[in-house]
Amino acid sequence: MNTPPESSSPVGGKCLYAIAALSEDRAYNVAGIDGSAVYSVSNGHVAAIVSDCAHQKLRPERAHLAAHREVLKRLMLDSTVLPMAFGTIADDLKAVRRLLSLNQAAFLDQLERVAGKVEMGLRVRWDVPNIFEYFIDIHPELRASRDRLLGNQRETRQEDKIELGQLFDRILNDDREAHFERLEEALAPCCAEIKRSPPRNVNEVANLNCLVGRNDQKQLEDAVFQAANLFDNNYAFDLNGPWAPHNFVDIDLKLGGRK
Repeated sequence: MNTPPESSSPVGGKCLYAIAALSEDRAYNVAGIDGSAVYSVSNGHVAAIVSDCAHQKLRPERAHLAAHREVLKRLMLDSTVLPMAFGTIADDLKAVRRLLSLNQAAFLDQLERVAGKVEMGLRVRWDVPNIFEYFIDIHPELRASRDRLLGNQRETRQEDKIELGQLFDRILNDDREAHFERLEEALAPCCAEIKRSPPRNVNEVANLNCLVGRNDQKQLEDAVFQAANLFDNNYAFDLNGPWAPHNFVDIDLKLGGRK
């Protein structure tokens, strides 16, 4: 078993990457932010995976974000971990151990929740050139309102535009809800949990986070393929992962240092 690097300083800031169910300290063969050594600090029950950090606050630069993701990717090879938010920094080792002590019960509960599981992401979008015109074509109610409000007037009133926009938003969200229910019904049998994230843009139908067993990823892929067959060619499906279960870690974190 690897041991923590001798150069790990007992003082100075500690950048936190994840929490794991480890009872002893060890080192990891991966470089952290600024090329620093990555190692675990355990209290005998849970451990924080950290690296030494000279920064008081980490900027979300591309190199920093890439290093954070690479550490999590390496950790996921061994076991499921609780990913920490990028830029979480404890003052020193004492603060790390205090964080573990303050949050131990919550960490253990969440580790049990995600044990043996990974997160997969599914994004579904309307693959059409103009989403408003597409909805005009498939929703007679919206088309009739467009013609009534905008069709025969020399000058379009602002209130008419607002009314039509509100109707479009309502129909759009109704369709999203109906599609989510179809997707959830199709995917639920192979998922421990499914969570929704807000749409990133108007063309996005659904942005789903799926917690699945490590050995159930193929089953999820098959379920997504079957679900896609329920939709026509105006919909595009993107399944991505596996990731650390970011969207399934729900802890009101008590920090042992700065953030």
